[in-house]
This record gives sequence, structure tokens and C-alpha cells, in this order.
Amino acid sequence: MRAVVQRVSRASVTVDDRIIGKIGQGIAVLLGVGQEDSEKDIAYLADKIMNLRIFEDETGKMNISLLDIKGELLIVSQFTLYGDCRKGKRPSYDKAARPEAAEGIYHKFVEYCKNYDLKVETGKFQAMMKVEIHNEGPVTLLLDSSKDF
Repeated sequence: MRAVVQRVSRASVTVDDRIIGKIGQGIAVLLGVGQEDSEKDIAYLADKIMNLRIFEDETGKMNISLLDIKGELLIVSQFTLYGDCRKGKRPSYDKAARPEAAEGIYHKFVEYCKNYDLKVETGKFQAMMKVEIHNEGPVTLLLDSSKDF
């Protein structure tokens, strides 16, 4: 499972000219599901995201987490995080989970995150989405449950 994690002042997802998910201060997560992903990957990545110390404390040091600030979370599925661009000019998505499997894991990830008792909003799986992210900092991190990076 892979994630692009961005600290945001606000973010939203629009589908068919209608906002379906919207948050204020918190984290926007673009989430990709791989073929080998399981419940273990869900727990690892969700716990990591919730506890990342990427928000500034009173001294301006990034030392507090989403949980500490009681921030909000926007989770958007994005299979293209598994795009392999090393050969040719067209990305290969061989390592991405098939949509049927990825959707279930994506929804389980969302439900796992809701257990933290924070506001959690989402995009729409397999929809054409317009994602508006107001990256604060900017702070952008790449996470992989396989710890490849």
C-alpha cells in the first residue's frame, strides 16, 4: 500500500461538479493499493499517518500529529501510485491491485481511520475526481507499507 501524504489547510474532492468530500486543517492522503496488500498493510499505514509528527508545535518545530491537533483526514484512492515508469513512456500498473480487490481494501482503510474519532472524508472509488489540495508548508511525504521507500 502506498500513500502520498500532504499536510493541508484545506482540501476537497469534486465528482460531476459536486463536492463529495471536504476537510479543513489536516492531512490529504492519496492512497494506492497493491496486489499483495492485506489488513496488516492497512493498520501499518493508517497508524503511521495518524501519528506522523508533521504539524508544528508552539516553537515552530514539526513535532505534533494529526491526532494531537484533532485534525481532519481526506482519503482519495489513486491506483496510479503503482505506476512503474522505468521502461518506455507508458506506465505499467502490473503491481496495482485489481479494482475489485482494491476497492475492498480502500474501504477497510477508511473504516480503520474512522476508529480514531476524527473527521474522515473520501473521494469516490474509480470515479473521475478533481482534487483540490491546499498544501501547507508545503509538506509532502511518501509512505509505503512494504517500506520500499
